[in-house]
Order: sequence, then structure tokens, then C-alpha cells
Amino acid sequence: MTQRIVTGLILGAGGLTLIYLGGVPFAVAALICLCFGLSEEYRALSLAGHRPVPWPTWIAMAVSIPLGVLVGAKVVIPILLAASALIIACVLFREEPKLEDALMSLLPLYAVMLPGLAMVSLTMVEPLSVQRTLLALLIAVPVLGDTAAYFVGSAVGGPKFCPAVSPNKTWAGAIAGLVGSLLTAVLIRAGAGWICAPTTVLPTWWACVGLGLLGGAASQLGDLFASQVKRHCGIKDFSSIFPGHGGMMDRMDSILFMALVLFCYRLLWFPY
Repeated sequence: MTQRIVTGLILGAGGLTLIYLGGVPFAVAALICLCFGLSEEYRALSLAGHRPVPWPTWIAMAVSIPLGVLVGAKVVIPILLAASALIIACVLFREEPKLEDALMSLLPLYAVMLPGLAMVSLTMVEPLSVQRTLLALLIAVPVLGDTAAYFVGSAVGGPKFCPAVSPNKTWAGAIAGLVGSLLTAVLIRAGAGWICAPTTVLPTWWACVGLGLLGGAASQLGDLFASQVKRHCGIKDFSSIFPGHGGMMDRMDSILFMALVLFCYRLLWFPY
């Protein structure tokens, strides 16, 4: 437990620093984390006996960043389609093509790379004060929601939430996690309103309530999905990079799903 707490505090300090810096430093750090996450996911799928095709995903990620800056987020769609076609073609032309190899090759593309790019796109929001608000929501909503779920679930116990995937999760923990995510989003909005200039266009209070609830639910779904992948691959953690916490994907799973929620919010409703 002590090791887990110390590692968590170090990761929290690093996260706060990156949120404050925003922009290029956050984007570079996110891409590095994304590379580790992709590597861990492909390694886990290989351990499960699959033969994934990783290189189209790596190329897609490499070209998405500069093209996204030059053309905009819409360029990601044709890149994803091209990478998907390449992956399917590579599997089909094997001596022993297997459908599960094609599907497992597509999994990191859509479950890791796509939300990872959504996360990086938030660093293009201006002004910096608004960007910091969105990045704080990105990190804090899933992390503090998960923390609340862990401590309340451990203390209260009770009926299991999703025993077939994660036997230790309880309904008490899931509800506490959702409440924790909601309160976190509201507190971030309150802090941003106090710190930012009065003319700054911040997400509305109701938007933050929605982001807290929807983001909290998406974060828990991401955590469960990662647990299902690990269960399928027969591993406890994706790696041992972070003592007491596992690998990069063990820490990023809920954040990646939160990134998709924030990306959709920014794309559809937010003016920046």
C-alpha cells in the first residue's frame, strides 16, 4: 500500500506539472506515454497467442500529429481507415489468415491510438487557461474518481459491480467513483472561474456536471475494458513500470476513455 501511495503521489506531481505547462510539453509527454501504452498492448496480445500487425498503427500515429496540426482533426478519419485497410490486408495475405488476428490488430488502433490522439488534440486549445482547465478535467476526473472508488469499495464492500471482468469492484465503489468524478469536475470549474480572467470563456457549470458524470462513467468503462484485455491475455498488469500501479496502460486506461468524452465535447459544443 505504501509503495502504491508513494508512486501515486509522484505521478500526481508530474501530472500537475504537465497540466500547468500544457502545450508542447504536455503533448510530448502524452505521445511518449502513448508509445509505451501501444507497446504494452501489442505485447499482451502477443502473449495471448495472437499475431497482431502493429506497423500500420505506428505509421498512422506518426503521420497523424503533423497532419493534424496542418489540416485539423478531420484528417484522423482517413488515416484510421487507411491503417485499418492495411492491417486487414496484411492478415488476409498470410498463409494462415485468422480473423482474431485482424481484430486484435485493430484493437490498439481504436482503443489506444485514437483516444491518445484525442488527448493530444486538447493541447491545441487556446488560451492556455482554458487548455489547463480541459487538461485538468482529463486527468483529475478519472484519477480521483478511481481513487474514491478504490477506498470506498475497499472499506464498504458489498455486491460486486462486474465480477466476470473485475471481481474486486463493488457497486459501492462504482457509485463513489462516479460521485468523486462529479465533484472533481465541479471543483475544477470553480477553481478555473476563480483563477481565470472574467472574460475567459470556460465550460459552463452544467457542462462540467455532464463531463463529470459522463467522463466518470466512461473512465470506469475504460478501466473495465483494460481488465478484460488483461484477463483475455492472462496477465495481471500490462508491465511493471510504476511500482504498485503496473504499466502505462494500467494508468492510462480510464484517461484514454475520458479523452474521447472531452474531444467530443470540444468538437460539438465548445467554441475553441
